[in-house]
Amino acid sequence: TCISVKNNSGVTPEDLCGAWVKEPDGGSFTSPNYPEKYPPDRECIYIIEASPRQCIDLYFDEQYAIEPSWECKFDHIEVRDGPFSSSPIIGRYCGQQSPMYVRSSGRYLWIKFVADSELEAIGFSARYNFTQDPEFKDVGTPLTLPSCEFEMSGPEGIIESAMVEKESEALHTEAVDCKWFIQAPPGSKIYLRFLEYEMQNSNECKRNFVAVYDGSSSVEHLKNKFCSTVANDVMLLTSVGVIRMWADEGSRKSRFRILFTTFREPPCEKDTFFCHSNMCINQTLVCNGIQNCVYPWDENGCKEKRKATILDNLDHTNVTIIGVTCGVVFVLLTASILLQVKQPRRKYLVGPDEFDPALLPEPLEPPHYELCTLRSMVSAEEFPGLRRSSSKCVHGHHCGSLASNGSRTDLSLSVLAETASNPCRSIVVMKHSHSLEDTEVCELDDEPEDENMEEQSWRSVNGHEHSVHVQ
Repeated sequence: TCISVKNNSGVTPEDLCGAWVKEPDGGSFTSPNYPEKYPPDRECIYIIEASPRQCIDLYFDEQYAIEPSWECKFDHIEVRDGPFSSSPIIGRYCGQQSPMYVRSSGRYLWIKFVADSELEAIGFSARYNFTQDPEFKDVGTPLTLPSCEFEMSGPEGIIESAMVEKESEALHTEAVDCKWFIQAPPGSKIYLRFLEYEMQNSNECKRNFVAVYDGSSSVEHLKNKFCSTVANDVMLLTSVGVIRMWADEGSRKSRFRILFTTFREPPCEKDTFFCHSNMCINQTLVCNGIQNCVYPWDENGCKEKRKATILDNLDHTNVTIIGVTCGVVFVLLTASILLQVKQPRRKYLVGPDEFDPALLPEPLEPPHYELCTLRSMVSAEEFPGLRRSSSKCVHGHHCGSLASNGSRTDLSLSVLAETASNPCRSIVVMKHSHSLEDTEVCELDDEPEDENMEEQSWRSVNGHEHSVHVQ
């Protein structure tokens, strides 16, 4: 039991041994009964909190006396740079020499005074004030932040940073210091699971962080503080939980989403579900598509809920209207098909005036193979050794009147001379497989007596049989 304490301004109420000190203009506190001897067997903890972007300057008076010991293992003062007993230690002090001046690196100082059962002294007196954090000397201290608080309850719920903008609690250009209070039923606890988490300025806790408190929003009830790149799930031991988000003007893009689930410890009641992790959650949270247990036991074995389709939303009236409409459309379609089938086809005749030959495709002519060779450019004067042969000579050769050694060359020369004198005359050399119908016919001017075509046949040197037609 704490006894009355004198001269401890800044500690509220005054009869408490230790307190959470938060005075905007600074203050002071002392050991119990200062400047008289402090009582034995006493431990007092003082936590000093400054405004954002401020540091704490702590001064000890020269009238100072604490039982001296090696490494201050007995009576002593311990100062830590932060709000927790695990914060980095600044120093441990005892004896007759005052520590004089201590400065924090952030918004908090944790101070503990310990007195054992022997050798008491007058103790200490300390005063504090707040100064500008040198890391933000070019930014300036933010104005008084508006109130930003939310209250949550129920078996589950979502806490998210987007609620600040939705509720218009602060502008996008303002720093925020918002708190969410979760109230679980009496005897229940709270499980927090991070769904999203991102700090715009990670590892800079002075600029943005998300803090979790277990029991109240006091610094001594701080459970976890996240300002790095990862946030872990938190299991609270009381029925009151507080989520706090701090972000300065340059960290408003920091965001988070937290699912909270209230639970009881086993044995589980009838309307609860056992999570296999010492949790009994509300039965309504089973198979709701959200993992409320530490492990997804509440969602295992659940049939996937099918989304309602259009057919599921149709009632009897809608089905009737759709059926009648489809029947009418089918009848009209059938009637249209029957009319098209029974309607007589009209014949369209194109008149001579309407015919356009240009619309017809160009005829495709078969490849033409020239079988006649005209020698109209050859004259008899160019071949003086040749004499003109008449059709009688051909007849004679054919009848055998010429020499037996008459060759194809002699015939060709004679015919060539004849062609030179008569340009119209042409020579056609064909294989025996060609007929006379494919042969080009020329009229004879100088030999009208030959009205029929005469044929000469011979064997060529290579043994193939040819026919020569002379016109």
